[in-house]
Amino acid sequence: MQYTDTLELDMAGVEPSLAGPKRPQDRIALSGMQKQWHRDLDTTFIRAELPVERETQTGYKATPLAAEGAGPIVTCNGEEFQLGDGAVVIAAITSCTNTSNPSVMAAAGLVARNARSRGLRRKPWVKTSLAPGSKVVTDYLDKAGLTEDLEALGFYLVGYGCTTCIGNSGPLAGEIQDAIRNHDLIVASVLSGNRNFEGRIHSDIKANYLASPPLVVAYALAGTVDIDLTADPIGQDSTGNDVYLSEVWPEQEEIQELLATAVHRDQFKKEYSEVFTGGSDDWKAIETTGGAIYDWMDDSTYIQEPDFFLDIPLSPTPILPIENARCLIKVGDSVTTDHISPAGAIGVDTPAGDYLLSRGVRLEDFNSYGSRRGNHHVMTRGTFANVRVRNQLAPGTEGGWTMDLIDGEIKSIYEASLAYRAASVPLIVLAGTDYGMGSSRDWAAKGTLLLGVRAVIAKSFERIHRSNLLGMGILPLTFSPGEDSDTLHLSGTEAFNIHVPEDLQPRQDIMVSACHQDRDEVTFTTICRADSPVEVDYYRNGGILHTVLRRMAEA
Repeated sequence: MQYTDTLELDMAGVEPSLAGPKRPQDRIALSGMQKQWHRDLDTTFIRAELPVERETQTGYKATPLAAEGAGPIVTCNGEEFQLGDGAVVIAAITSCTNTSNPSVMAAAGLVARNARSRGLRRKPWVKTSLAPGSKVVTDYLDKAGLTEDLEALGFYLVGYGCTTCIGNSGPLAGEIQDAIRNHDLIVASVLSGNRNFEGRIHSDIKANYLASPPLVVAYALAGTVDIDLTADPIGQDSTGNDVYLSEVWPEQEEIQELLATAVHRDQFKKEYSEVFTGGSDDWKAIETTGGAIYDWMDDSTYIQEPDFFLDIPLSPTPILPIENARCLIKVGDSVTTDHISPAGAIGVDTPAGDYLLSRGVRLEDFNSYGSRRGNHHVMTRGTFANVRVRNQLAPGTEGGWTMDLIDGEIKSIYEASLAYRAASVPLIVLAGTDYGMGSSRDWAAKGTLLLGVRAVIAKSFERIHRSNLLGMGILPLTFSPGEDSDTLHLSGTEAFNIHVPEDLQPRQDIMVSACHQDRDEVTFTTICRADSPVEVDYYRNGGILHTVLRRMAEA
C-alpha cells in the first residue's frame, strides 16, 4: 500500500509530558520539568526577591524559597511542614479530557495501589480530588478494586463534572492560603484537565500544569514540581528507603488485564440510560413553569433579561466612524478568554461580589461566574476581572483595574465603564498577539460589548473570539504587519478616531488617528477583520442576535 505522505515516529523518543505553567500549548517533557520550573521562576514569575548570589545547578538565578530554607513553617490538620515555591497544593483528576480514557484512569489507580503498598502517602499540603465525567468511571474503578487505593491517597470522589479545571476546587486550607499570601509563594497545581490559563484554576495558584491522571497521583506524592520525577525519589517507604516513580508505575500489560475484567459495555448502557431520569430527589423536586415564553423574575440572581434585545430598530443604523474613543484596557500578548471573562469563583471584593451582596446573597452562596452566566449584571461586572489581568493603563496593579481617563483615577474597570457611559464616550481595547485565545467563551464578547467597547485593536486574534466579537457588533482590527502599540508609541491615554466607512468591506484598510494633548497626532492603518460579507452584515446590524431578529421580523 502506498501513501501520499509518511510520518515516521521513533517510539523510543516518546516520553511523558506536562503542559504549563499557564498555557496548554507549552509542553514540557517530564525529564525537563525541574529545569523548566527554575527557568519559569526566573523569567515567567520574575522571582526578584530571591537570593541571586548563587545560581542553581541548572544555571538559573532564581532559587525556590524551600531550597533556601526560607519557606514558612505551616501547621495544618495537626501536621507541621515547610511550604515553599513549587509546592503542589492542588492535585486533581478532573472530568474533562482524560477520565473518558479507562487506560489512564486505571494507571492512576495502579500508581496509587503500588505507592500505598510501599507505605507512601500524599504530602499534607496537597488538596486532592477525583471528579470523573461519568459514573461509569467510578463503576469500573470499584470493580477493579482501585477506589480504595485512590481514596487512601486522598483522591475521594467529589462529584461528576466540571470542578477544579473551571475554578471550582473550593478553598485551600486557611493556614496554607495565609502562608501563600503572606509570603507571596509561587505554588502549583497539577490536574488532568485541558486548560490552565492564568487565574482559572485558583486565584492563589500562579503555576498550573496539565498532566495525565497517573502523573497527577505522582505529584501528589512528591508534593512539589521542583523535582525530576525521572531521577529523584517521590518519597520514602516505611523503612526509609527511597521509592522512585518507575517502581510504582504500572506495566501496560497490567493495565490491559485489569481493564479486561473491569470494563464492559453494559456499564455504559446502564449509566447512560438513567441520565435524564436519575439524580437526587431535591433536583427532581424543583418546580418549573410551563409556556413558550420565559417569565423573567426580577429577584433572581441567576437569570435576568439581558440588554441585548432592548430598543432594537427594525432597520439597522448606518455604519459610522468611532469618534473620540478612549482605551479601557491595554494588554500584551496571549490574553485569553479566561482573562476577559473568568468562569471561576466570584471574589467578595469585586464589582460582581458587591452586586451579589447588595441583592442579599450570602458569601458562601456566591458560586462562580460560570454558574451565573444567565445574569448579565454579574457577567458585565466580571469582564476583565480575572485576578491575573495586567492592564498597562494601571501599572503596578493586577486584576480588573484601569485608569479612568476622564478624572485620572484608578478604579475598577466596571466602575470606569459606567463613567464613560455617562459621558457618552465609546471605548476600545488595545492588545498584542493571540488576543482571545483559549475557551470559545461567548461572554468574553458579550461582556466586552456591555462595558461599552466598540472596537478591539490587536496584533492578532484567536479565530473564534474574533468571530464572536463581530457576532456582538464589536469591530476587530489588526495593526499593519510590523506595527503594534509599542512601535507606534501608543500609551493608551490617547483619544482615538477610527474612520470606519459606511460601505465597509471585508479586510478593508481602516485609518485610525490617536490624539494626545502632549504629543503629535499618530495616524496608522489597521485591517478590518470582518473577513466575509456575512461578517460585515453582522457588524452592520449590531451583531448576529440583531441580524436574526430582523430577519425573523421580515419573515
